[in-house]
Amino acid sequence: MIVFPAIDLRQGRCVRLYQGDPEQEVVFGRNPVAIAEQWVDQGAEWLHVVNLDGAFGEASDNLGVVETIASTVDAQIQFGGGLRSLADMAQMLERGVARVIVGTMAITAPETVAQAVDQFGAERLIVGIDARDGRVATHGWRETSDTDVMDLAEQIMALGVNRVVYTDIARDGTMRGPDVAGTRRLAAETGLNVIASGGVASLNDVKALRAHEHAGIEGVIIGQALYTGAIDLGEAIEVAETE
Repeated sequence: MIVFPAIDLRQGRCVRLYQGDPEQEVVFGRNPVAIAEQWVDQGAEWLHVVNLDGAFGEASDNLGVVETIASTVDAQIQFGGGLRSLADMAQMLERGVARVIVGTMAITAPETVAQAVDQFGAERLIVGIDARDGRVATHGWRETSDTDVMDLAEQIMALGVNRVVYTDIARDGTMRGPDVAGTRRLAAETGLNVIASGGVASLNDVKALRAHEHAGIEGVIIGQALYTGAIDLGEAIEVAETE
C-alpha cells in the first residue's frame, strides 16, 4: 500500500483545512517545495498535491509551484484542484505530474472524463469521490449533489476509470480516523483501486486500511497527522508495506 503525503496549496502556502472549510485554515509552511523535499527525504515515492485555490475557483500561482515541485523532487505526483477541461489536464501532465485528479467533472461533464481516459490513459487519471453523508460533494466541497457514492463509482467505471481517491469530508483534517468500512466497501463492491483519504491520525489507522489491501485499497493519503507529528512518515511507509 502506498502512503501519499498531502501538500495542499493555498496562495503558495502549504495549509490544512478542517473538513474542507476555507475559513478553518492552518498554515504549516510557506515553502511547499522544501516540504515536498522533506517528505521525499523521509521515503515518499508519491506526493498528493492539491490546488485549493483552483478548487475554490480562485486565482493563484500554485500551478507554477507544482511544476517546481515536479522538477525538483525524485517522486511522482498526483495532482488535483480546479481541473475543468482536457486542456487543464494536459497542461499539468506536461508540467510533470504523473496523474491528474478530477472531481466535480465526473458529475457535471462525464463525457470529458471519458475523453480524458481515451486521450491520457486510465493510469494517468483519478476521480476524486468526496462524500458527505453518502452523497457526492462538488465544487470544492461547497455543494452536495444528489448522487450516491456507489452510483458514481459505477458510472465512472463505465467511462473507463479504474482508480479513485475516496474522502469522507466529515473526517478530513479532523484526525478522527478514516472511514475504513466505507473505503473497503467501495473497493470490494466495484473493483476500483481506491486511495483512502480523510481523518488518518495514527499508525493503527494505516494498519487498519492495510488489512484490506486485498479488497482494492491501494493507498492512503496522510496530511494533518504528518504535519503535527502524530505520524512519522517513515514508520507509516514501513507499516503500509509490511506483508
